[in-house]
Amino acid sequence: MLTEYLHRAMSKAVYEKLKDGTYSGEIPECRGTIAFGQTLHDCQVELQSVLKGWLLVKIRHGDDLPVIEGIDLNKAMLEVVKIV
Repeated sequence: MLTEYLHRAMSKAVYEKLKDGTYSGEIPECRGTIAFGQTLHDCQVELQSVLKGWLLVKIRHGDDLPVIEGIDLNKAMLEVVKIV
């Protein structure tokens, strides 16, 4: 489920070529995720890393996560807490 969430979140990424030829990328649904790279590929790799870190921080702090294409990790996290 987590892998699918990451994959679907990355599919929402928006990239822009900057004036200096580098790239920026963000995932609007995941507020605060932004990355930069010399190439589009570099930017994509960095954005995926940023997304993973963002997700870990949100989970650790107990923050609500955006539902991405029907995947609701908030419900999944509640189930984990019940088990523990």
